[in-house]
Amino acid sequence: MHLESEHLYIDALESTPLVPVRLTKDSPKIWCKLEFLNPSGSTKDRIAKYILEKAWRAGKIRLGSQVVEASSGSTSIAMALVCAQLGLKFCAVMPQGVSSERVLIIKGYGGEVILSRKEEGIRGSMRIAEEKESQGAYYPRQFENPDNVRAHQEGTGREILAQIPGRNVDLFVCGVGTGGTIMGLYKAFTEAGCQVQAFAAMPISPFAFAGIECNSFSTKIPGVIDGISKLYDPSLLRHSAEIGIDDSQVFETTRSLIRLGFPVGPSSGLNFAAAEKVASSHSPHADIVTIFPDRMERYFSTELFSKNSK
Repeated sequence: MHLESEHLYIDALESTPLVPVRLTKDSPKIWCKLEFLNPSGSTKDRIAKYILEKAWRAGKIRLGSQVVEASSGSTSIAMALVCAQLGLKFCAVMPQGVSSERVLIIKGYGGEVILSRKEEGIRGSMRIAEEKESQGAYYPRQFENPDNVRAHQEGTGREILAQIPGRNVDLFVCGVGTGGTIMGLYKAFTEAGCQVQAFAAMPISPFAFAGIECNSFSTKIPGVIDGISKLYDPSLLRHSAEIGIDDSQVFETTRSLIRLGFPVGPSSGLNFAAAEKVASSHSPHADIVTIFPDRMERYFSTELFSKNSK
């Protein structure tokens, strides 16, 4: 088997649309990259395809090899799809408490799911993945693999520059999980000559702690957990800043986007709300870009679609 099989529909992962979005007619225009239209429904398809195909070419994996990744959601789903396409065995290690939809999607692609102890969070999942690695599995290590950044630098970033009018980005806003997207986009834009400002979108909870899949600021919205990402380095992002958005606003914005016909998850609401906040303090002529990272279906059992939501 080789990487040119006619059955590899992941090769259709070439370019997602970049569209201007306004919540109301008086709202600022935000250019949004519709990454939820990727094959598995998220931007993580890019890193899964890039990393696994590179590992295949390097001889690190072959037909029937075992791949393991520590991920609470979208990366595991993307890895499961790509492994199914390449004839690889996949095992996702996720903390207890992740939404049931994610587990079902991974198993639907033929993947195995191991749930680590809830109180250990993603760090517990990483420990189990390392044990699997010691037994011969290929572990992509998304939180530290520089190919995570390269996938977005060579793919997502270059696509945006080719799609946006004027081929220039003034400002871009991006949530931070592994840090691969924000670092990759920044490299793509600056290397193309853009005098770009980067803004890291951070969800904020009134009573925050580092939870199952969440960050040190929010208990509900996925994001970076201090000390885990080896890729996200704010010091390398010149003219950058962090933009905090309250959890409640994240959910409200996400529901508004869904009602406009964008089937997105909370990370898209976070990014868009932060982009609107950035737009309010910059020139109305500035080209502002953000990402809609994933689809809503994996959040049906979460607060986003709870009975109490409006």
